[in-house]
Amino acid sequence: MQFNEGAELDLSQVSDQRGVGGRVAGVGGGLGVVGLIIYFLIQQFTGIQLPAGGLESGLSQNSQVESGQLAEKCKTGADANRDSDCRVVATINSIQAFWTDQFARSGNTYQVTKTNFFRTSVNTRCGNATSAVGPFYCPADAQVYIDLDFFNELRTKFGATGGPFVEAYVLAHEYGHHVQNLLGTSDRVSSRTGPTSDSVRLELQADCYAGAWGNAATKLPTANGQPLITNITQEDVNAALDAAARIGDDFIQSELGGGRVDTTKFSHGSSAQRQKWFTTGLQTGDPARCNTFDTNNLG
Repeated sequence: MQFNEGAELDLSQVSDQRGVGGRVAGVGGGLGVVGLIIYFLIQQFTGIQLPAGGLESGLSQNSQVESGQLAEKCKTGADANRDSDCRVVATINSIQAFWTDQFARSGNTYQVTKTNFFRTSVNTRCGNATSAVGPFYCPADAQVYIDLDFFNELRTKFGATGGPFVEAYVLAHEYGHHVQNLLGTSDRVSSRTGPTSDSVRLELQADCYAGAWGNAATKLPTANGQPLITNITQEDVNAALDAAARIGDDFIQSELGGGRVDTTKFSHGSSAQRQKWFTTGLQTGDPARCNTFDTNNLG
């Protein structure tokens, strides 16, 4: 995946909190290390399942965000081609440009939101979270949160190929949850686990939304009329499909959770389902084809 070197990056869409100090969050309350690992495996790519913490704001008034350094080094697509942080910024810009266009086509207005980079722990309106939960979307403040070390863990713990388009898939999935929140789809979730649960349907739809963005990524014009992303290869797509397989409920249960697959505990969909719905979005480029809630064939 390559970026248009002359394109300008919009740093207003990210907040770098990696230099912010704060108390370590206790997601799940007293789970301990083993419990956090299990929580991490079960809740991969969750958008809605963090415990409420009753916080008044994501950051305390005395906190200092550390976005200045990011703004200094991430200015153009050329920076995105040589720096991993800038690549994430550029990807977020592209994803939100896609949804801005999609909402406008239907006569609606997309609400641009931030992705927050953090290290180890973070405070959100959904409560406190550690890196153990993986990337997540908090509907209470309508923002995305990610410890960028997660991309390394995809390779080292899950055995994923990794790469820029895998990172893009992760981010586009989380922004899919933002779209679901804006459209009210998240409110349809009542059943939390099971092979045809609302939770699984929500996650598979977010995968499909990620694919729909991928279809349009090289066609979305920036202010200078040129696409921000200039090239996505079949190798990139294969890497994303590999990642989708490795965060399927069945793969996690069988390879990382003890070996026994229990479909009643599914919350995100099987590896095959995640690949199917990402591919559906990628091939069609049409978010309307991502209606996982009104089909009896999830794959």
